[in-house]
Amino acid sequence: MRKLFTSILVALALLQWTSVAYATTLKSAYENHQSNVQVKGSGTVIRLLKDDNKGSRHQKFILKLSSGQTVLIAHNIDLAPRINSISKGDMIQFYGEYEWNNKGGVVHWTHKDPNGHHVGGWLKHNGNIYQ
Repeated sequence: MRKLFTSILVALALLQWTSVAYATTLKSAYENHQSNVQVKGSGTVIRLLKDDNKGSRHQKFILKLSSGQTVLIAHNIDLAPRINSISKGDMIQFYGEYEWNNKGGVVHWTHKDPNGHHVGGWLKHNGNIYQ
């Protein structure tokens, strides 16, 4: 029983450290003008934007993170399901590739790579995962 308890504590500590590490990575990527960085986080939808229909179609919205930073999510809806029920004020979790810009950055690759060459990403909304 003691081994199990210790294992659970280690797993929880690792999970907490991983969350902090990803948050630090996103903040660091923005502050250091870095791109092509895998990031994980969550934020509140503050603005819904029109879909980008040039080339691959992308659902777009802006999240405000707990740090105060904003980030644009560009979710490829040709490769992954769109989030139809999204509204301003909703909480979204994300995992994808960060690209720096002076407005807070963009997270894309929030889907699986059909060719298997890129790390797969995802969005999570109301318990549903979109990838």
